[in-house]
Amino acid sequence: MMVNFALMIQALFEFCKEFGIDIVKAMWFLLPAYIANSMPVVFYRIKFLDYPVDFNKKFNGKRIFGSNKTWRGLFFGILIGTLIAYLQKHLYNIEFFRSISVHDYSNALLFGFLMSTGALIGDLIESFFKRQLNIRPGNDWYVADQYDFILGALLFTLYYWPKDVLFVIAMFFISPILHILSNYLKPVFMKKK
Repeated sequence: MMVNFALMIQALFEFCKEFGIDIVKAMWFLLPAYIANSMPVVFYRIKFLDYPVDFNKKFNGKRIFGSNKTWRGLFFGILIGTLIAYLQKHLYNIEFFRSISVHDYSNALLFGFLMSTGALIGDLIESFFKRQLNIRPGNDWYVADQYDFILGALLFTLYYWPKDVLFVIAMFFISPILHILSNYLKPVFMKKK
């Protein structure tokens, strides 16, 4: 299975290279969103702010977001995602990182906060629709699961986008691949003691 995944990644990079799509720049730009979206899984054992975002309220007789969407996840997702953007600002002084950056990170904390918040709000919106469609928490809802947080992050950071259509296409190409990779890594963090 890992061999198939590696071949899929290689094919994606070849395709992007062929069409001049800079996948590394897209990944670097979206890094705060990817990190923010994964932090609720990393910090799920911590009891701090372990309360559902929807306060157990219902809409049409169904939970709004479900028990898995907590204030803890929002807090750590936004905090760590924002810190990642701050780290990107400091790495921008190194030539390699400057060459893969699409903006100068002069307002890194705002950028990181907006991207992280947008990613997590996108995920919350998708959870709302999953609950309304009776899709159980943790069950896959293909396509939506891979793009919900990216759409939220991109909507919140429109100002920072480069004016390059191929760059935007690259952001949408890499998201499903990274989502699949994160699903491989999720069991590492979710093991019960």
